[in-house]
Amino acid sequence: MKALAGRRVVITRAAEQADTTAELVASFGGIPIVVPLIQMVDEPEGFAALAALDLQTVDWVVVSSPNGARRVAPRLSAESASPLVAAVGTATARELPRCDLTANTQSAAGLLDRFPSGSGRIVVVQALDAAPEMVEGLRKMGWDVSVIKPFRTVTSTPSSDEQRAALDADAVLFASGSAARAWVEVFGRRAPTIIVAIGDQTATVAEQLGLKVTVVSADHSLYGMLVALDGYLCDCN
Repeated sequence: MKALAGRRVVITRAAEQADTTAELVASFGGIPIVVPLIQMVDEPEGFAALAALDLQTVDWVVVSSPNGARRVAPRLSAESASPLVAAVGTATARELPRCDLTANTQSAAGLLDRFPSGSGRIVVVQALDAAPEMVEGLRKMGWDVSVIKPFRTVTSTPSSDEQRAALDADAVLFASGSAARAWVEVFGRRAPTIIVAIGDQTATVAEQLGLKVTVVSADHSLYGMLVALDGYLCDCN
C-alpha cells in the first residue's frame, strides 16, 4: 500500500491537462481534487509570427513547454527541411514530431547545460509570461536568439466549492511557477499542509510568493512529483 493512498491531492493544471495528472494520482491510491487555476490563451501577434516564420533561416527551434510544443508542432511537421529541435523536457518532446536534444534535468538550466555554444540563429517558442532564463542563457553562449510567444497563461477562478475542496485537501501540486502565482492570486497564502513543486525553479517562485514548499521533486515530471510526495509521506509515517 502506497503512503499516498486515501490522500486528497489538488491538481492545479489547466483543465485540458488535468486528466493525465488525475490518473497518476489515482494510480498512487490518492484522491485527485481537480481545481484548474490556469488556462492557456493564444496571443494573436505571437501566433502570427509563428505562422510567418521562415524555418529555413533557423538553426535551432527551442521549445520550453508542452503548450509551446503543441503550437509549433504543425510548422515542424509541414517543413521538408526542418531546423534542429530542442525541448526542455520529455513531456515537451513528446508533443513534437521529432526532437534532437532534450534536457537530462527537465528545466531551462538542464537544457542549457546540454546545449552547444554557437553563433547561428535560434528561435525560442515560449509563453508570453515565461521566465527569461532560457533566452538569456542561450545569448550568453553566443547564439542569435529570437523569441516567439504564441500564448500566455491566465488565472482561472474556481467555484466556491472547488476552493473549499482545495483548502481541505492534504497536498497541492504545482507543476509550474504560473500555477503557484495563480494559487496566491486566488487563495493568498492559505494552502494544504503539503505543497509539492515540480522543481527548484517552481519552488523558488512559490516561496517568493510566501508559500512554504514541503517537497521538491528531483525528477521534474508529474510522475516524479508523486514519487516525491509518496516518499515524503512514507518518511513521516
